[in-house]
Amino acid sequence: MDYKKVNAPTSTISRDMNTLSEDVGNVYETVMIIAKRANQVSAEVKAELDKKLQEFASMNENIEEVFENREQIEISRYYEKLPKPVLIATQEFIEGKVYYRNPLKETKLK
Repeated sequence: MDYKKVNAPTSTISRDMNTLSEDVGNVYETVMIIAKRANQVSAEVKAELDKKLQEFASMNENIEEVFENREQIEISRYYEKLPKPVLIATQEFIEGKVYYRNPLKETKLK
């Protein structure tokens, strides 16, 4: 997924958790949903970055042979400018793009 195209802000914004948790009904459950989605986003971004940086790994790494690679620097800058995973997850939650369910609530309803 291209996280640069997400409408998430790049800096922290204060949010009213009571309005965010209206659909779920519980502030703590809302925070847990956003946190779990943020962990998923973080893992996806890390895997993508590791995959791209794997191309630059050399087998013989000597301190003298370490040099700056312009492509590697550009990739690192791209990922540094991305919004933080929590901001992406919060924006996805606000836009209704996050699927969540609570199995404990489902068993109580039966």
